[in-house]
Amino acid sequence: MDPATQTHCVLLLALPPDALAGIDLLSFTTTPRFHGVKNLPPGLHFVFAASDASVALRHGAWFYVSPGAGPPQVFIKRWDKATEDLVADTAPTEVLRWRANLGSVWKDGLTPYRQTVKSTDAGGEDEVTEESTDWDQLTSHISPSLLSRISGLNPDHWSLTSASSAAQDLEHIPGLEKSNSVLYPEKELQFLPVDLKRTWRVGATGTERTEAARDRSWALGELIEKHCKGTSVRSRELEVLGELQFAFLMVLTLNNNSCLEQWQRLLGLFFTCRQAVKERSHLFIELLKTLRLQLSHCTDMETVIFDLAEPNGGFLRPLLRKFRLGLDDFGGKAKVDVVDEFDELQEFLKEKFGWELDDSFVKHGPLQLEDGEQVELDVNGADEDDETGEFAPIIVDLTPAQIRELSREGGNQAVTEKKPDDEDDAEESDLEDMDTRF
Repeated sequence: MDPATQTHCVLLLALPPDALAGIDLLSFTTTPRFHGVKNLPPGLHFVFAASDASVALRHGAWFYVSPGAGPPQVFIKRWDKATEDLVADTAPTEVLRWRANLGSVWKDGLTPYRQTVKSTDAGGEDEVTEESTDWDQLTSHISPSLLSRISGLNPDHWSLTSASSAAQDLEHIPGLEKSNSVLYPEKELQFLPVDLKRTWRVGATGTERTEAARDRSWALGELIEKHCKGTSVRSRELEVLGELQFAFLMVLTLNNNSCLEQWQRLLGLFFTCRQAVKERSHLFIELLKTLRLQLSHCTDMETVIFDLAEPNGGFLRPLLRKFRLGLDDFGGKAKVDVVDEFDELQEFLKEKFGWELDDSFVKHGPLQLEDGEQVELDVNGADEDDETGEFAPIIVDLTPAQIRELSREGGNQAVTEKKPDDEDDAEESDLEDMDTRF
């Protein structure tokens, strides 16, 4: 073939018939003639495969197409039938051999790279396939250095599988048998250490620990400054977002459970921060943009992260509601910009999934059905998220006897009670009687 017509390509060799293969956001069932994907644009890409579409365990690898002038790059990934693994073929002789023989498979064996989305016309009838640029946005903060930290230093083949796991998640992965992990050990993912059960500094006590549990800004700052490797504060902040993007995409393409856990941990950390929103408003604006795009792809998953259409929206809806309430605690331009971005996310969730993230919806009242019948509407648990209504905390006045009982049970914890004057007089009288007896 004419070298001038050659473009960047990735070869996926030795796949069994009717195997599952995919690149970035596109997956498909292979044919015997399929050998890979051509016309790759510069940037990061992710290929994945399984012996067939019904197999839960998938194998994938990231690789990087360099921009700029130079000869087209050829990446070779080969399916190992013995281990059912996708491995990199980097032998120079093999690369040269395939480069010289690309003409034999270029036209009919390599499919053009495309990332498509389906839409409908104004009448909602015919489906139209359009080119999507979402992959670039979904990977905007993922870097080769981040991939090397998470999955090991193996340029152009940062690999993992559906069963790859961070150490803290390994025991929670359903269906992973120890015997299998011994025969074919899975790669351990090196995620940022997010521990939502301890979000305060070592040595913190009392009020400081309570505040750090309510506002996890210290934990976010510690993660950025101590565990991210960027040379500037901005690059370290974006590394956390890059890991959020990585985790989401590995759930989307590989159904990786450990990545789902890390995605939820990172969101749980971000959306329980208060002070950090003031100090790092640009980071939270970017976070909200990233999350909105990710949630637009949740319906692409074969197994949903959580049911976005359910009334409580899984773990995320209550988290977002409390975050929005926390934005009312401060003002200034930083708040305005974050609130504007949050409003766009809220509008998307309302339109797409029917979510209400504020208190402007009816919690109790009459509702007219389509047939004209009126029923009484009562949204169960509507107050649960903000601890109002029946879920609001109740202040109880203890009797002196209850306070004394708590004092005895609390050991060294002192409980101070103010005694009425008549009780003081009674105690003095008892002391006088004791002096008389002894």
